[in-house]
Amino acid sequence: MKPTALIAEDEPLLAQALQAELALAWPDLQVIANVGDGRSAVRESLRLLPQVLFFDVRMPGLDGLAAAAELADVWPTDEAPLPQLVFVTAYDEYAARAFDAQAIDYVLKPVQPDRLKRTVVRLQKALALRRSASLPSEDILASTLAQWRKLLSVAGGSLGATETSVPLKFIAASQAGTSGATVHMVSIDDVQYFEAADKYVRVLTAADEYLIRTPLKALLPQLDTGVFWQVHRAVVVRSDAIESVHRDDAGKLSLRLRGRREAIPVSRLYAHLFRAM
Repeated sequence: MKPTALIAEDEPLLAQALQAELALAWPDLQVIANVGDGRSAVRESLRLLPQVLFFDVRMPGLDGLAAAAELADVWPTDEAPLPQLVFVTAYDEYAARAFDAQAIDYVLKPVQPDRLKRTVVRLQKALALRRSASLPSEDILASTLAQWRKLLSVAGGSLGATETSVPLKFIAASQAGTSGATVHMVSIDDVQYFEAADKYVRVLTAADEYLIRTPLKALLPQLDTGVFWQVHRAVVVRSDAIESVHRDDAGKLSLRLRGRREAIPVSRLYAHLFRAM
């Protein structure tokens, strides 16, 4: 069967240009859907189960990163393998270097035929390897998830990133449930976890909850990855605050942190952190 793809791009002319260049670079590829926002990308991907996803990083509502992270969690792996993922982006030179350094795939806007051809070759090799490999489906999924993690990490860290990100020591935040007239300087050493919620990010210590307006993706480059682990698209936890990890009957993981009563979900993308369990 011919390989299939879905394009998620909110600018119709750019979507048409990408589809036209793909037709030249990969004649066998069937583009089975072309959508303009992240929520539609998730819905149509789950309905059609394409083998390749081309996601614009910046889309209205749900952006490409959030759409990919959601799909990684809910993809029906018993029906079809997790697709190959390519981000379509208008990033600057610094971000493009970050992608290239990790040997992961992206397509710059406007579409550059030579760059797209290199991406197509990588995709063809990956799909061919998947078809010919005698690896268990669990190993194939683990390999694809690792590639998705790398891509999401670079894309997330490159949104507004600079060459030098200064590690956070304190966070200026308002306490949840107050008018916000008082700004609290919360030591990063006291933070148990961060959680994205609507227009805010919740900053949770063992005893208190604070709110900041800085997006989680802007915080991530300033956090020590040896201390703070992303365990969900919306949650980053302090690793040494993890008290226990629980697995339910469906195989889904959740965390308990010292000093906190709530359970924190772990997405499929980050379950590898607790593989020994």
